[in-house]
Amino acid sequence: MIILDESGSMGAIEKQAVSGLNETLQTISNAQREHAEQQHYVSFVTFNTNGIRTVMDRKVVEVDKTLKWTDYQPDACTPLFDAMGQSINKLKNHVKDDDVVLVTIITDGMENASREYDGRAVKKLVSDMKERGWVFAYIGTNQDVDAVADSMGIRSRMNYEYSQTGAEDMFKTECRQRKMFYSQLACDREFMRKKDFDFFEDAKRKEEETLEPKSDEPETNEKSQGFWGKFKNWLDKE
Repeated sequence: MIILDESGSMGAIEKQAVSGLNETLQTISNAQREHAEQQHYVSFVTFNTNGIRTVMDRKVVEVDKTLKWTDYQPDACTPLFDAMGQSINKLKNHVKDDDVVLVTIITDGMENASREYDGRAVKKLVSDMKERGWVFAYIGTNQDVDAVADSMGIRSRMNYEYSQTGAEDMFKTECRQRKMFYSQLACDREFMRKKDFDFFEDAKRKEEETLEPKSDEPETNEKSQGFWGKFKNWLDKE
């Protein structure tokens, strides 16, 4: 399930949102061909105060299936909690115990217009679904993404730059992580049941490696030296 913000502020990255979603659909379609033992179904929901629309409801992604410009028209405010509550509750009635469910929420702003659900109800719903093995990924900008994700009980989160380039990079990262997720599922399912599982872990690690200054100096800390290195240092100090 993909839950995409369709509020007015998304108009600045409308083109990137449509093309990015089509890349995601292509990634899912490719995974279906690559992993014959998997059967993928997609629910795609957009939301604003004009309505919470189910564009795709548990559909098999076809190779030529693309999101059209008319399927996405940014406007109005951001009823994020209502969108999550309604769409998750609708989907859970069609999910079997051995199904794998990945819910991805993409927004460029914080909740500001829900009437049916509040933060506490959404957090409880997310917790209940995680107990059933569902995986949640929160992608946001123009907000404290860590605080918002924590408030909903979602461990996997990613912040993106609010710009056309930032949105493009975000969708590329999401597609790369999604492809890795499907490949891991082909081997086993235990990895996603771990409490410390993070859908974006590889992306975060690569970002950290890019930001860390490189050094040609060999490691001299005790952890890298091992027992005999520590012993030699102790002798030298003595």
